Order: sequence, then C-alpha cells, then structure tokens
Amino acid sequence: MTEPAQKDPLAIGLGALTAGVGLGAACITVVLLLVRLLQRTAQATGDPATDVTGDLLIAGLIAGIAIAALFGWRRSDGIENLWQRGVVGVLSVFGALMVAFFLTIPARQLFGTVGLVLLAVAMALIGVAGSRWAIRGSGERGAGTAI
Repeated sequence: MTEPAQKDPLAIGLGALTAGVGLGAACITVVLLLVRLLQRTAQATGDPATDVTGDLLIAGLIAGIAIAALFGWRRSDGIENLWQRGVVGVLSVFGALMVAFFLTIPARQLFGTVGLVLLAVAMALIGVAGSRWAIRGSGERGAGTAI
C-alpha cells in the first residue's frame, strides 16, 4: 500500500496566493474589456446617457477584490492556522490589484484590445495553475491531477 501524501504548507500557501492573484486580476481585466466595449458603443450612438462605465468599473473592481479574497481563502484551507489563511487572502487582493494596475495599462497601450484579452487569458491560466498547485499541496490522493 502507498503512504498518504504529506501536506506541503508552502505549496498550499503559494498556490492559493497565485490562484487569488491570477483570478482576481483576470476578473478586473475582463471588466476593463467590457468598459472599453461600452465606451465604443456610447461613442457610436452619440448618446451620453448610455455611459455607465464608471458604475461598471467600480462593480468590477469590487468583484475582482471579492474573487481574489475568496480564492486566496478557499484554496488555503489546507493550512490550519487561520491567521496565515487570512494573510494569504489579503495578499491575494493586494496582488490582484497591483497586477491589474501595473499590467493592464502597458497591455492596452502597447497592444490595444488584443493586449487586454491576452492579459485576461494569461491571468486566468495562472490562477488555474495556482489553484491546482494548492490542491496538489494539500496532500489529498489524486488531488490536482484532473483537468
């Protein structure tokens, strides 16, 4: 018989942090894409009353923060210390905001809408990879091996 796998707290913590940062930043980037689409639509129609981009930006920022905190907290459930889990959740939010702020501007300026799409896809893939890393580090049998 095989022995059960050991928990790896470092893999759990870093994986949860990566999952929160990646998925939170992906959410914020997708919202920026929607805002860009709505701005183009408002310019095409010429009706300034249809401009709701400010509300959408705030809602998207709140959603990105919530997703980063949720995934940072949820994926770090293999760590028994609640303080450490909270730190992972807070750092996930901070990291998602920093990545979204410092990478979306260059992506949009250099590559336009395509750059934002590529950044959103890359952040989502990084988030999924981090999530799988955290699950695999939890030591559960067969964890992190399914697609």
